[in-house]
Amino acid sequence: MFLTYLRRELTNRKKQTVIIAIGMALAIALVVIVSSISSGVKTAQSSVLQSVYGVGTDITVSKTATPSSSGGRPSFDFGDQDSSDSSGSTNLSQSRLSVSPGASTLSAANLKTVTATDGVKAATGVLTLQNSTFSGTVQQQDSSSDSSDSSSSGTSTQQGPPSGGGGGGFGGGSFDVDSFSVTGIPVSGDAVGPLTSTEITKGRTFAAKDAGKDVVVLDASYAKSESKAVGDTVSIGGTDFTVIGIVSSTGSASTTGSNTYIPLDTAQSLADLDGKVTSIYVSAESSSDVSSIKTALQKQLTSATVSTESDLASSVSGSLSTASSLVSNLGTWLSILVLAAAFLIAILFTISGVTRRTREFGTLKAIGWSNGRITRQVAGESLVQGLIGGVIGAAAGLIGILVVNVIAPTISASASTSTRGAGGGGGMPGGAATAAAGSGTTGGAPAGGFGGGGASTAATTDVVLHAPVTVEVILLAIGLAILGGLIAGALGGWRASRLRPAEALRSVA
Repeated sequence: MFLTYLRRELTNRKKQTVIIAIGMALAIALVVIVSSISSGVKTAQSSVLQSVYGVGTDITVSKTATPSSSGGRPSFDFGDQDSSDSSGSTNLSQSRLSVSPGASTLSAANLKTVTATDGVKAATGVLTLQNSTFSGTVQQQDSSSDSSDSSSSGTSTQQGPPSGGGGGGFGGGSFDVDSFSVTGIPVSGDAVGPLTSTEITKGRTFAAKDAGKDVVVLDASYAKSESKAVGDTVSIGGTDFTVIGIVSSTGSASTTGSNTYIPLDTAQSLADLDGKVTSIYVSAESSSDVSSIKTALQKQLTSATVSTESDLASSVSGSLSTASSLVSNLGTWLSILVLAAAFLIAILFTISGVTRRTREFGTLKAIGWSNGRITRQVAGESLVQGLIGGVIGAAAGLIGILVVNVIAPTISASASTSTRGAGGGGGMPGGAATAAAGSGTTGGAPAGGFGGGGASTAATTDVVLHAPVTVEVILLAIGLAILGGLIAGALGGWRASRLRPAEALRSVA
């Protein structure tokens, strides 16, 4: 009887059913799309962080440069080089491998402290460096000359010898500075670190036998921009390294966290930083231990910066950050407002329908229907209307997600470090960002340039936004639709149950 009456009422009141179902469907579709895009943005943020730090990195420990530890502006001492050609110009070239501006180093003792902390599953120390290569030509001039013309074919023009330089007169000249990021990592194959979020595309990755060797693994994008392949050589710090492998990111990020990777002990030797690292990547035994580990490390390493993944995620900038804010603020509130509007429409139409059915409910009460039975009947009708809207909305939401994934919008993301002066710092921990703004993929001078008044490094990459489809989101959406139907049905049923048979029949007499 209940189902028969239910089907008849829904069929006879198609307009009301369609309006309530459409309103609920629009709200549910928006909830599904916003929830999926929000999940996609979070995944993209995680992908950016993983490209820099590696899979399984729960905590990073680093140290921002202080006035006493800051390396200051880059310097190049060419001494009394004599490579003049017939035109009277002198060619100068030199490479310098140093810690990235704004970063400072941690000792091996700090790594031991981290490893010995309760709850730490694994810890890896890495050395993030900047390889800067100065090359150019300066023109010799007579000492009696007041000035000479200078031409610039690079990024800067410098009068006189760049630095150091012997006596004699140098006129104008032109030079450029090329730089790329270098990350020294252990070759023992630890379960945490930058290379854990990469996959080998050509050649091989590091093995224990590579310790102390002049071998390098390149990021795929950097290798392509520099036309490098396995077996080629790359000059790092004035030393030729043999390319043994090329890696790419396993996530949606187009680049990995560094342009080049070399054995940690080799990097320490080249940079004259034996036993030093710039960052320590930490993996916790359990996600519930992250907070306690961070607190313990902050007490033990008072001069270091300890950051969790959530701390670092807030520093991801670029259009990814804009998308995150848009989804979190506008998208969430819009979903709530539309959902509330759909619920209100369902409630108003249900109550309106009950009012128009005054004679019907009066007759049912007259023949013995109880208030509870009438309430259940009205609630059942609203529940079905909400369920229909939920199913249609979920289907529309899936179509919307499919459209987003087909379009596959690309958004940029940067994990950056900024410092002010010799010791000021801001943003992410110093040295955390491993791909410098002046890397080989983008050209330009090293981060911070020669100014010395501030420094900024950034790992910038393009990420393809993918909106995942989860069963939880679909079930939540349909559940909200059912909830809206139940609320509308409960109020409509309460309204119908308050009708008295005599008054109901008299109102239509």
